[in-house]
Amino acid sequence: MSANRERVAQNFVNRYGIDGLNALLSALEAGDSGQAIAERFDVSRERVRQWKNAFGTVITMYQVHPTIRRLAEGKSPA
Repeated sequence: MSANRERVAQNFVNRYGIDGLNALLSALEAGDSGQAIAERFDVSRERVRQWKNAFGTVITMYQVHPTIRRLAEGKSPA
């Protein structure tokens, strides 16, 4: 997979430049929508999904609301 990842990254840099790669990575890290990124690079959302999978990992986390956490700890929700 590493060779494929590097090939995709090199192809991206060849087409959009290193500044384009940095812009894409920043957009992905910021959580920009696939549609917004697709429009920026004039590609499909599917292509953005492929880039996202090649260049990193999506991590989803569930965070308990503080009011519920306080209640679970036996404290007043305040």
